[in-house]
Amino acid sequence: MRHTLTVLAIVAAAAWAIPVQGAQVLHMYTALDTAETQLYIPEFEKDTGIKVEWVRLSSGEVLARLRAEAKNPQVSVWYGGPSQDHIAGKKAGISTPYKPPLDWTLPANAHDVDWHWVGYYFGAIGFGSNADFLKKAGVPAPTSWDDLLKPAYKGQIAIAFPYTSGTSYTVLATLVQMMGEDKAFEYWKKLHANIHHYDKSGSAPVTQAGLGEVGIAVSFSHDLIAKGSAKGYPIAMTFPREGTGYEIGGISLIKGGPEPELAKKFVDWALSVRAQNLMQQWFRIPLNPKAEVAKGAVRADQVKLINFDAVKAGDDRDRLIKRWRSEIGQ
Repeated sequence: MRHTLTVLAIVAAAAWAIPVQGAQVLHMYTALDTAETQLYIPEFEKDTGIKVEWVRLSSGEVLARLRAEAKNPQVSVWYGGPSQDHIAGKKAGISTPYKPPLDWTLPANAHDVDWHWVGYYFGAIGFGSNADFLKKAGVPAPTSWDDLLKPAYKGQIAIAFPYTSGTSYTVLATLVQMMGEDKAFEYWKKLHANIHHYDKSGSAPVTQAGLGEVGIAVSFSHDLIAKGSAKGYPIAMTFPREGTGYEIGGISLIKGGPEPELAKKFVDWALSVRAQNLMQQWFRIPLNPKAEVAKGAVRADQVKLINFDAVKAGDDRDRLIKRWRSEIGQ
C-alpha cells in the first residue's frame, strides 16, 4: 500500500511539472526587445519542439529579479543583455556554468572564463539623431561625447536609466573607463541638463527620436537601425570620435533553474548558424563566423572602440549604479 502511494505521488508530481499536452517547456527572462524576441523564440520552438514561456525585462531588471529569486529560481535562461550584466550575475551567484559544444572558437572576451555566460552577438553604442530636428535646429548630428553637452541639444536627448538598462549602464561604464570615475560623473551631471527623460528600456529612445518626441537617442547601433532607419524613421546614426563602448550580448543558465537540460539546448541553438542568421532582421553582428551579417549592420572594425573591460564593468556595476542614483538623483 505504501509503495502504491509513493508511485501515485511521483506520478502526481510529474503531471504537475509537465503540461497536459506533453510538450517540454523552457522558462526564460529575455532582455531583448519584445518584437525582436518574437523573431527568435517561435523558430526555436519550431526547430526543437520545446515550448518557451518568457518574460521581457530590461537587463538590469532581469538581474534584480534573478537576485530576488535566487533561493527559488523561476526560469532557466537569461537571454540577451550586455556581458557586463551577466558578469555581475555571476558575481551574485545566480548563474551556473555551461560550455556549449562548438565547431568554431568563441573569442576570449565572448565568454566567461568558467563559462557562466556565453556571448552570441556584438553591438556598439552610438547616437541616433532625428534629421528633421537637426535641420530645424540648424545643428549637425553629434560626433563626440562633448557634443551631447551643447546648448542646442538641451532637453532633446533620451537615454535609459543605467540601473534598469544594460544599454545605459554600458554608456556609464564606457565613460568611467574613458574619463576616470570622478570626471565621468561630472560629465553625466552636465549631460543630465540636456536629457529630456530617462527610459526603462535602452532601445525605447530610438522610437521616440524617430517620432520626433526627442532629437537624439543614445543606444546600441543595432537598435538605432532596427527601430529607427529600418522602420522608415529619419534617424541619422553617428559615433563618438573619441571612441565608444560596446556589448558582447550574453546568455546565462540560471543556477537551480527548473529546466537545465532544455536551457543547454537553447544555448546550443542560439549559437547555431540557423539562429545567428535570424539576427540579420535586427542588424546584430553574430559571433558565429559562418553566419551572415545584414547589410548596413555596424561591425566592430567600422567604429572606433575603446579598450572596453567588460569584467571590470561587471565587477563595478553595483557600486557605480549606487553612486549614479545618489549623485544624479534618479
